[in-house]
Amino acid sequence: MHMRIVPSIDNPNRSLIFDIVERELQTAAVIKVGRFTDRAISSNHISFKSKVVSRSHCELWLGPDGKLYLRDTKSSSGTFVNHVRLSLANQESRAIEIHDGDIVQLGVDYQGGIDEIYRAVKMRFELNRTKKPRPLSYSMSAFNNLRSMTTTLSSPSSFIDSHTHPTATSPAEPSSSEVQVDECCICLYALAPFQALFVAPCSHSYHFKCIRPLLQSYPGFQCPICRCYSDLEASVAVETEEVIEKYGLSRIHSQHTHAPQSISPQDSREEARSTAALDAASASGEALESSASSSSSSPPPPASSDPPLSSTLIPSPSFEGM
Repeated sequence: MHMRIVPSIDNPNRSLIFDIVERELQTAAVIKVGRFTDRAISSNHISFKSKVVSRSHCELWLGPDGKLYLRDTKSSSGTFVNHVRLSLANQESRAIEIHDGDIVQLGVDYQGGIDEIYRAVKMRFELNRTKKPRPLSYSMSAFNNLRSMTTTLSSPSSFIDSHTHPTATSPAEPSSSEVQVDECCICLYALAPFQALFVAPCSHSYHFKCIRPLLQSYPGFQCPICRCYSDLEASVAVETEEVIEKYGLSRIHSQHTHAPQSISPQDSREEARSTAALDAASASGEALESSASSSSSSPPPPASSDPPLSSTLIPSPSFEGM
């Protein structure tokens, strides 16, 4: 059986964070759980740096039936399974079965747990979870959504294209009625570009200002949606080529950066009409210019050889002697 023990975070300000414990359990092998000491620690011992935990607090073992069992070994501050104390102080308890997802607490907080050394140890057991397939499809979907949000809208070329060619659309671009925008489960507002976002290792995304109170338990983080515990100090040393080869991001990248732009039939008709109008206007302008130039270049009309009108007037006859 594969056993994984992670911190259970109820209050990020008053939780004891410890390294994740993973063990492959063998039948009848007993694991001692107690307070940390400077002595050499064997593989069958799990220790915690808390003074409310006894040196020999409890023990775990895998029974012949393949089930995990726990027993309090006369601890002074008690052992709790799902908030139920197993025995009184300094008394050994009966064996109790531990299931996947059970919460086990060692001791109780002393003086409110202000000092980390006086805090109770709260842990959650995860049994045989490594055999369950991880939701890779959801993780890749969230990764691609965030990647397109940060790369497409921050690209200067896409910004210029959207303003200079408003009718050009990508073939894979969904209509406005089909667009799905992720929301922050804390404030229920949309996760939008140019916002400070936090993406947990379980692929759930939040606004950083909304999730910040839960980061007080750093480096430990417990997702408020799926309750999955993650170590934020875990190594992130992964080469770019490895990510591209493993998840096929080169193909996705080529589709985003080299996808040909297409124009819808309606946009084509509108563009054809606008082009025809521009051509007509240009043709009429050229006609006006040619007529104006021809009128300016024609020779002036010849001067008339007839005498002026005043010289051709016949005086009225006079009737003298009448």
